Amino acid sequence: MQQGRSAQPTVPSIPLVPYKETNFRELLPGEEWWRDNQAWLEERGYTLRPRYRVGWQPSWDPDDPFDRLRREDGWYSRGRFSIVDATRSNGTYVFLKKIPPEPEVKELEVIQYVNSEPLASDPRNHSVSLLEVLEPPDGSEKISVTPLLRPFDDPRFETFGEAVAFFDQIFECLQFLHEHHVAHRDCTVNNIMMDGSMYPDSFHPIVVDRRRDWKGKAKHYTRTQRPLRYYFIDFGLSDIFKPEDGPPLVQPVRGGDKSAPEHSGDNYYVLHDPFPTDVYYLGNLIRENFVQKYYGFEFILPLMTDMVAQDPSKRPNIEQVVSRFRDIRGALSSWKLRSRMRRRKEIWPLTIYLSVGAWCRRLGYIVTRTPAIPVPRK
Repeated sequence: MQQGRSAQPTVPSIPLVPYKETNFRELLPGEEWWRDNQAWLEERGYTLRPRYRVGWQPSWDPDDPFDRLRREDGWYSRGRFSIVDATRSNGTYVFLKKIPPEPEVKELEVIQYVNSEPLASDPRNHSVSLLEVLEPPDGSEKISVTPLLRPFDDPRFETFGEAVAFFDQIFECLQFLHEHHVAHRDCTVNNIMMDGSMYPDSFHPIVVDRRRDWKGKAKHYTRTQRPLRYYFIDFGLSDIFKPEDGPPLVQPVRGGDKSAPEHSGDNYYVLHDPFPTDVYYLGNLIRENFVQKYYGFEFILPLMTDMVAQDPSKRPNIEQVVSRFRDIRGALSSWKLRSRMRRRKEIWPLTIYLSVGAWCRRLGYIVTRTPAIPVPRK
């Protein structure tokens, strides 16, 4: 554990390949490592997609520029070649992630800490589960094995009750982390994901609305029908702090959300407490992905506004956020919670069409006494 880093962690850079110069019939820079280690991973019980197997030949017609997009092996993880999906020997789907060896990158230390007991058994712990750590033969990097997850907002939220369940889980996870002196430092839109409970037959890891076998759309239920859990991922910028050292003061690190006031101008060179910045990240996520995109989120505005205050010392800590949100949630009526979330840019014919379906589902939920706020099993 450490008091904090004063600079950005060093991560391996992947050369960018201009789209027009990319030869899609060959693996892209950064993908070869997975192909080269495919046989070793197979021995360890992890099967990669056909694209990354030795001897792979593209299945699409080279004379048809659109045929690649119709083929499963034509898709790759754009911009994140450090991560691939795999099928475990027991049939479960997982993500494999290369973790840099540099000592200032504390990702493995943090994820192992939050997955240790008794922390792992805390129901508030929504940190991604660490299933295994692999050590490739070359010893250059380690590989974390975690469950297959998908973006937290795909498919879209349908009701306010579903959004409230999401807020509940991300607030309690940050409360859990801060209670154990962990600052995530990048709990932003790309680093919060959800499990596949809605998808009875799973989904494709890259094109997440398609079936795993690439035979059409993946079947899914609503969040209300199949309550799910949300998870914090990517602890590459995270730190564990010692409370006996006093309030932590570190230089800000710019992750996925660079809008925090402590990241701008000369503030970047001033040491800050990272815990209020975590609170800002969740407040800004709610602002950009819910308040600004949908009607009807006035109930969260006062809390959200305080969470994104310009002065970090004016922001509530996560204990206060959880307490205030508990009161907000308790004041919401069942009618409000079961109401459909309507997008601000939604055209009226679509509104009518979606509202009819939402009303039918609402009546079904009422008849079957399905909770308005979907709560997953602990």
